[in-house]
Amino acid sequence: MADDTLLAFIHPGHPLYDGELELRFRVLREPLGFTRADVKFPFEDASLHLVAHAGDTVTGCVLFHPEDAHGGRLFQMAVAPSLQGQGLGARLVRALEDELRQRRFRHVHLHARAQVVPFYERLGYSVYGEPYVEVGVPHRNMQRDL
Repeated sequence: MADDTLLAFIHPGHPLYDGELELRFRVLREPLGFTRADVKFPFEDASLHLVAHAGDTVTGCVLFHPEDAHGGRLFQMAVAPSLQGQGLGARLVRALEDELRQRRFRHVHLHARAQVVPFYERLGYSVYGEPYVEVGVPHRNMQRDL
């Protein structure tokens, strides 16, 4: 991972937001045949957006949607394909968790694509419930106490 990669919390409308949306589209939606219109969630404005960037190029992101005063859902975790496997994803998740602890959140859950379950397990998340299909891809629910 490049040493010039910075992490920043942003919001819709921030200069890096379009880059975040493009990364989410390219990594998470386009390979499944979805359009750019399928990238945004109805609760974007109420979610925390953490991006990794080198200058004005977004190289990674992870979002968190608070569901109550104690926890919420991690979603839209994406790292540029050329940087995957180099620790950037783990760095993003850890930085997000640190911020959530400061905000007094106590737990996080997520919908993990089956192939990335081991990534989240290495970060302390555990699988619960039965496997299911979301956006045409096998998923598992995972959770972690902060």
